[in-house]
Amino acid sequence: MMYRSPRTLLSTAAVFAGLCAFGMALAQDKPDRPPWAQPKPRPPAHAATVDTTPPTPPSLPSTPPLPPDGGIVPTPIPPLRPPEDADSQQRGRIKVKVELVNILASVLDDHGHPAPDLPIEAFQLYEEGVLQKIEVFESETQLPLDLALMIDASLSANMEIGFEKEAAAHFIRQVLRPGDRLSVFSFDENVTQLVAFSDNVPSLQTAVRKIPPGAGTSIYDAVLLGAKALEKRGPERRRVILLVTDAGETTSVADFDHARKEAVRSDALLYTIVIRPIKNESGRNTAGEHALQAITETTGGNMFFPDTAQELDVIFDLIDRELRTQYRLGYYPTPRGPANTYRNVAVKVLNGDYQARSRKMYLTGPQ
Repeated sequence: MMYRSPRTLLSTAAVFAGLCAFGMALAQDKPDRPPWAQPKPRPPAHAATVDTTPPTPPSLPSTPPLPPDGGIVPTPIPPLRPPEDADSQQRGRIKVKVELVNILASVLDDHGHPAPDLPIEAFQLYEEGVLQKIEVFESETQLPLDLALMIDASLSANMEIGFEKEAAAHFIRQVLRPGDRLSVFSFDENVTQLVAFSDNVPSLQTAVRKIPPGAGTSIYDAVLLGAKALEKRGPERRRVILLVTDAGETTSVADFDHARKEAVRSDALLYTIVIRPIKNESGRNTAGEHALQAITETTGGNMFFPDTAQELDVIFDLIDRELRTQYRLGYYPTPRGPANTYRNVAVKVLNGDYQARSRKMYLTGPQ
C-alpha cells in the first residue's frame, strides 16, 4: 500500500476543488445552453432549514371586542373593487328580443269600398286592451304577396266549376305584381298543390283550368295545409289564402280548432268565396259556412256569398283592390305577452265613417 502524507492529500484536494470551480465557471460562461442544462443555483450559506410543519388553515375573522368605554365599533371599509367593463356587464344580463308585430288593416267606407290615404293619426292599435305605439306605418303597404289559391273540386261544386275556373284564371293575371307569388291548390277529399309558388301567369292559369273533379270536401284540411305552405315562405311578405268552395265540409282529417290555429300561426289572411248550389239555408248544411266565417274573421279577411257564378269577377276585383290598399301598422308590444301564447289585437279608425278590419289575434314567438 502506498502511503501519502497529509500535505500531499491537502494539495490533491486543493487541485480538485480548483478544477470544480473552473468547470462551474465554464458552465456560467455559456449562457446559450438550454434551460435544462443550466446549473442549479446553490442556496446561500445562511439559508434556514426548510420548515416541514403544515400551514395552519385560515380562520374566519372574529368579531372585534367592544371597546372598554362602550363606544361603537366602526365598520371596516371593504377594499375598492375595480369597476366592471361594459362587456362583463352585458354578459351578466339576460337579453330579451321583442319582435315587431305587423298588422295589415283593410279600411272600408259605408259602401264597402277601400278608403286609402288615411294618416297615422287616424288609427289606434290595441293589444289585450292596452293602447300601443305605432312604430311602422304604411298607407299602402309595399310588402310582396304570397297567395294560395284553393279551388273546391268536389262534385257538389262541379255544376259551376267551369265558370269558377275562368274567373280564377282572370284573377291570377289581375292580382299578380312584380315580386308576388301564387300557388294553385285543388281540394276534394284530398288537398293537392298543383303548381308551386310562382309568378308564371300562363302556367298558373293552365293549372286552374285543368283541375279534375273529385268527391268529398275537406275544408279544414285545405285551410290548414294552405297555411302551412305559406308559413314556409320568407319573412316580410303578406300571406293570403283565397278559398273558393261550396262550404260543404265532409272529409277533413283536421278539425275546426286545428285549422284556425294554423291560420293564426301563419299570419295568413283568409278570403272565402262560398258558391251555394242551394240558396235556401233550410235546404243545405250551413255548419261549414259558419266555421269558415269564424276563421275568416279571426284572420282579418273577408267572406263573400255570390248569388250567381257571374258575380265572381266582381268579387275577385274587390279582393284585388283591397289587397292593394291595405294599411300596414307595426308595433313593439308593451307589455310583451308570454312566449307561445295567443294575444288579442284590435285596430280602430277614429273617423266614424270608416271601419277597419284586421286579424283579431296573433301567436307570440319564443323568448
